[in-house]
Amino acid sequence: MRNLIPILLTVVVLSSGCDNDGYSCTSEGCYADDSNPQYLTLEDCLSVCDTLDPDPTDPDPIVVFESCGDLISHQGYNYSTVQIDDLCWFSENCRYLPEVAPSSIGSNFDPYYYVYGFEDSNLVAAKASANYDTYGVLYNWPAVMTGDICPIGWRVPSSSDFESLANFLGGEYGAGDALQSTSGWIDVFGNSNNGTNSSGFNGLPGGRRDDPGFYSLGQRGNWWSTSENPNDIFGNISYIFSLYEDIDDSFTVFDQF
Repeated sequence: MRNLIPILLTVVVLSSGCDNDGYSCTSEGCYADDSNPQYLTLEDCLSVCDTLDPDPTDPDPIVVFESCGDLISHQGYNYSTVQIDDLCWFSENCRYLPEVAPSSIGSNFDPYYYVYGFEDSNLVAAKASANYDTYGVLYNWPAVMTGDICPIGWRVPSSSDFESLANFLGGEYGAGDALQSTSGWIDVFGNSNNGTNSSGFNGLPGGRRDDPGFYSLGQRGNWWSTSENPNDIFGNISYIFSLYEDIDDSFTVFDQF
């Protein structure tokens, strides 16, 4: 399956559920495991999972995710989570960045990773940039579909997940204000146009990568889904969901295209 769209988008991941039947242990520590738990209790897992005795000087120590609302560790970073309806979501953009490319380079078939406004391939410098710290990473669809982007037990949302999210918060033209962060959004005239973030989703206007260039920082946030869209005349193999600034209304709009 191919991705033919040049726009690269940030992705939010969610868990398949917050109730767990037990715990398993990886190099990142203990995690709630519904499918094939190694241990029945968190205490049993902690007793054998040495990685959960982190260096006390570590600014981002490994944490144990027990229920939605807890932090969850992945790739050395602790992400915040939020329960919305019956799904648990990351409430910040993914920061997984194994490599970085300038906006002039891309592919419809191979994974590519970008940081908004960063036109180099220096990974250390990219991770030290302000936009990486605030907005995370821009991905093409092959990058989104790699296995390392999500913690164990979590997944990239489907189009039905996003539709359910929007419907729960008031529908396509009502959910935007509840999903939009309380800072960072501006209209086309440069005026502040933030949301209430009453859902806790904290949707940021992280912009997009076109071929070539970066666009729409402050005015649009885009998220990939895993659901194919084979009928799209533009060749977008996956459905994309967006929050965007609407100059005719104080609310942003949550839409699918």
